[in-house]
Amino acid sequence: MRRHILFGLVAVFWAAAFARDSFETWVNTTDLPPLLNATSTEVRDRNGALLRVYTVDNGLWRLGAAPQNVDPKYLEMLVAFEDKRFFAHSGVDPLAMLRATGQALAYGKVVSGGSTLTMQVARLLEDSGTGRWRGKLRQIRVALALEKRLDKDQILTLYLTHAPYGGNLEGIRAATLSWYGKEPTRLTPAQSAFLIALPQSPETRRPDRNFLSARDARNQVLDRLTQAGTLLDDTANAAKSEPVPHQRHPFPAFAPHLSDRATTRNRDARRHDLTIDMPLQKSLERLAAKALRGKEERLSIAILVADHNSGEILASVGSAGFSADGHRNGFVDMTQAIRSPGSTLKPLIYAMGFDQGLVHPQTLIDDKPVKFGTYAPQNFDGQFRGQLRVADALRLSLNIPVVLLTDQIGPARLMSAMKKAGADPVLPSGKAGLAIALGGIGLSLQDLTTLYAMQARGGKAVKLRWRKEDPLTEGERILSRAAAWQVGHIMSEMAPPAGASNMRLAFKTGTSYGHRDAWAVGYDGSHVAAVWIGRPDGTPVPGAFGGDLAAPVLFDVFQRLKPKLAPFGPPPPETLILSTAQLPLPLQRFRGRNAVFQAPPNSLELSFPPNGARLEGVETGLAVKVRHGKFPLTILANGHPLATDVRQRTINLPFTDKGASVLTVIDAAGRSDRVEIWID
Repeated sequence: MRRHILFGLVAVFWAAAFARDSFETWVNTTDLPPLLNATSTEVRDRNGALLRVYTVDNGLWRLGAAPQNVDPKYLEMLVAFEDKRFFAHSGVDPLAMLRATGQALAYGKVVSGGSTLTMQVARLLEDSGTGRWRGKLRQIRVALALEKRLDKDQILTLYLTHAPYGGNLEGIRAATLSWYGKEPTRLTPAQSAFLIALPQSPETRRPDRNFLSARDARNQVLDRLTQAGTLLDDTANAAKSEPVPHQRHPFPAFAPHLSDRATTRNRDARRHDLTIDMPLQKSLERLAAKALRGKEERLSIAILVADHNSGEILASVGSAGFSADGHRNGFVDMTQAIRSPGSTLKPLIYAMGFDQGLVHPQTLIDDKPVKFGTYAPQNFDGQFRGQLRVADALRLSLNIPVVLLTDQIGPARLMSAMKKAGADPVLPSGKAGLAIALGGIGLSLQDLTTLYAMQARGGKAVKLRWRKEDPLTEGERILSRAAAWQVGHIMSEMAPPAGASNMRLAFKTGTSYGHRDAWAVGYDGSHVAAVWIGRPDGTPVPGAFGGDLAAPVLFDVFQRLKPKLAPFGPPPPETLILSTAQLPLPLQRFRGRNAVFQAPPNSLELSFPPNGARLEGVETGLAVKVRHGKFPLTILANGHPLATDVRQRTINLPFTDKGASVLTVIDAAGRSDRVEIWID
C-alpha cells in the first residue's frame, strides 16, 4: 500500500510541475500554519548564560534556536543525513522521492523516506502524520510555500526549534540542555548523531526508557555518515564508544525569585537579561543551603550582593531553596520581605550626627540610663559603660548613645534620609519615633543594601538595578564624603566573627527585637552585600544574633565574591582627624538636651561605675573613677564613708556588699555626685 502512495505522490508532483501556471497558483495560495509558535521564556545573566527557563502553556520545553547558535558540524551532519540537497531544492527533492519509490518497489517496503527538512518542518508546524497520502500532499504544498517565503536559515530555525526529542522536549536547545546539560554550540560527533537519530522516533529512542534503541539508532547514523564521507572511520568508531545519556538533566533554575519578578513585570517578553552573575549566584545559592544545614528547620536565609559603583545587583538569593515543601517556605523571596533592621541603621545615624556637627568619632558620649517620656531604651545586655568615645559606641553597638543622637537629629529627618537614599521604610505605627534607631521600622534586605551602598560610595545615593536594560541612576548626596568615610573606617576596624578571615571589611550586624531577624551588612571599595536569617513568618528564633548567625555568612560571601577585598580610598581632604583633646570644645563631649543626668561642664562627676550599672567580680574591691572636682575627695557608700582625703581620680575601694547600693563622692568645695549600682 505504501509503495502505491509513494508512486502516486511522485506522479502528482511531476504532473503539477508540467502545469506550471496552475502549479504556481497552487503554491502561492497555500494557507500556511502559524510560524511563530510560543517558545519558552528565558532568563539570562549579565553575560548571556541561561539562568532559568519556563515551559510554554502546554508544558513543553520549546526553546528558540537559530543555525548560528548551533555547532556547525552538527548542521553539516544533519543535512547530510536528512536532506543532502537541502540548500539546492525548493522544498521538495524529486531525486529523493524517486530513490525512495525505487527502494520501496524493490524491497516491498519503505527503506528510506523522501521527505526533505522543509517537509519535516511543514509536518511539525501542523502536527500532521506521514501515513496518509493527503497528509503527504499537504506537506509538499506547505514545504513549497515555505521555500518561497522563507530563506534556508529561517527554515532551519523552524526545524531546530520544533523537532521532537522525547517527552516534552522540542527543539535542539531543549534537547542538549536536557540530555547533556549544555547549549548546542559545541557538540561531539556522538552527541550530534544521537540528536539526529532521536527526532525520527522520539519516544521509542528515548535513552532514559530504551537505552539500547537509542544507542543503536545513533550508531546507524554514524555508519551512514561514514559511508557518505561526512565522517572519517576513526571519528565514527570513537564516537560509538562514547556513552549515550541515561537520564535527563534538570533545566537551569537559578535566581528563581528574581526570575519570577522579571517575567511577572513583562509577561510578553520571551527573554529577560538580568545583571546577575551566574557563577556567583550559583555559589551563593549553595552557600545559603550550607548555612542552614543542621539549623532549626523553620529558618530561612536571604543574600544580596551589588556593585555599589554601578548599582547592579550581582546575586540575589531569596531563600535556601525554591520550594513550597517543608517548613522553610522557600518560595517566599526574603530579599523583599519587610523586617525590623535591628541595629543596622546605627552607622547612618552616626554619620548624620557627624554631618550636623553634633559629634565626631572621638567625641565622648554617655552610656547612662535615660528616659524620653515613657520610652527608656536599654542596651542589649542591660549594662551601662559610662562615658566613652562615639567610635567605640558604634563598634559596641550600644543603644543609649545612638538614641540620644537620634533625639538631636530628629526621627523625621532620619526617615527622610532613608527615603532620599532609595529605601522604602515602613512605620508600624505610622509615626516616626526614637525607636526607629533600634529597629522600630520596617525595611527589606534590598532597602538595607541600598542604604549601605550609599554609604560605601561616599554618601551619594544610587538606585540598585537588576535588569540590564535599566540605566545607572544616581541619586542625591545624603552624607558628606567625610562622614561616609568616617563610619566606614570605624566599621572596618571591627573584629571579624570567630573563624572568619581577618579581612578589612566595613560591616555591621543587627538583631531585631525578640530575636526575629539576624542581619549582617558590609562593603569594601567595590561591592556591598547583605545577609538576613530568620523565620519567614516573623516568629522569634531563640538565641539568634546577627553576629553569630549572619556575620559568618557575610564573610563567606565576600570570600566567594573575590580573592581580595577592594581597598577603601583615603580620607577626603576635609575629614577632621583629631584626638578628643584636640577637638573644638563643643565636640569634645556630647550633651543631649534630654539627657537625664546631664551635669554642668567641668563639674564633679562619678564617671565609673555608671549610674544603674550591674557589676560582677568585685570580690577584690570596687574600682571608682572620678572626673573634675577639687581635692581632697570623700567617697561614701550608702551614706557611710569608705575613703577620705582622696587625692587621685581612680581608687579601688574595699567595698563588696551584694545587692543595691548608692555611691556618693564629695569634693573640697562641697560639690557632690552619686550613682546607684547593683553588685551580683
